[in-house]
Amino acid sequence: MTAGTHEKPMVSTNTRTKPQTLSQQYGGLHAGSWVDRLPPSWIPYVQLSRLSPPAGFFLIVFPHLFGVLHAACTLGPASSIEQVARVSLLLVGGSFFCNNASHAWNDLVDAPIDAWIARTRTRPIPRGAISRRAAFVFTVSQAVGAGVFLLGLPRDTSFTVLPNIFGTAYYPFAKRHTHLAQLVLGVCLTWGIMVGSSAMGVYQPWWDPSTVCLFVGSIMWVVIFDTIYAHQDLADDLRVGVKSTAVLFGSWAREILWVLGAGMVAALAASGYYGRMGLAYYALTVGGCAVSMGAMVAKVDLKDPASCWTWFSQGFWSTGVAIASGLLVEFGMQNRGAVLNLTHAAGKDFWMSLL
Repeated sequence: MTAGTHEKPMVSTNTRTKPQTLSQQYGGLHAGSWVDRLPPSWIPYVQLSRLSPPAGFFLIVFPHLFGVLHAACTLGPASSIEQVARVSLLLVGGSFFCNNASHAWNDLVDAPIDAWIARTRTRPIPRGAISRRAAFVFTVSQAVGAGVFLLGLPRDTSFTVLPNIFGTAYYPFAKRHTHLAQLVLGVCLTWGIMVGSSAMGVYQPWWDPSTVCLFVGSIMWVVIFDTIYAHQDLADDLRVGVKSTAVLFGSWAREILWVLGAGMVAALAASGYYGRMGLAYYALTVGGCAVSMGAMVAKVDLKDPASCWTWFSQGFWSTGVAIASGLLVEFGMQNRGAVLNLTHAAGKDFWMSLL
């Protein structure tokens, strides 16, 4: 069944008419009151970019930081705190524009389908708040903004991002072609690990076993939380004909999510083994992910859109923080001398400023 076999649904231009529990789930409304303080003409673009809440932005930032911190750990003395901080700031800035461009492109391609889905029909393009031409111009401008940050990174990084660009451009079409759209998204998002590693000076990080295992484990993380996210629209997707892992897994969804969670933990442990990580990595990254992902899969109600949204928008934090914190502490342990010197210098400057 396709959208073309039905009369097009009426789409209200009032973003406040939908129930908050539905439309604020990236369906056209924003969750943060700070958005209401912006000029009215800006608000649809904030909604288009999924900046309120900013879960989508951090889902792009996290893999880049994973790559930076993992490279810093494996490179050892060849990396410095200053380099990690500088590269991380550049990638966070670039990720902001990547977030805006990728979500705008997704909604531009998906607008005809979004008009048929209860949760998404009040997004800015379907409701008429942003024209398709304006959305395209916005997408291009944000992509250019992301490209500017590459100027501060090694030349190889500009080539490393190319697979991500092609994958992101294809992703909105994936749900028309395959039930594995969440896998495509997983590769797109977690390719940031390769970008972060390259930005730290690692040449062709996709040949490094530890980096590849981290990449594979992170893909499973994305597939898990985005399958949960896709369950919000399962009934409408079945009606319209949109494909997803939520549709593919059917009644076996929770069991398959458990398998993916176990695979993720195993991949992260393998990454630690090949990267010769210490106890902090295994305790925080591997152990933390086992607990957080286990809680998510066990407690989410896949038949309740509100529960799916809660575990998607909040549950991913614990896993992302677990991976990043384990790598960060591992890096700190490997560079104890530099960390102590930096702390001492900062403390000295503070007390001098008081005199």
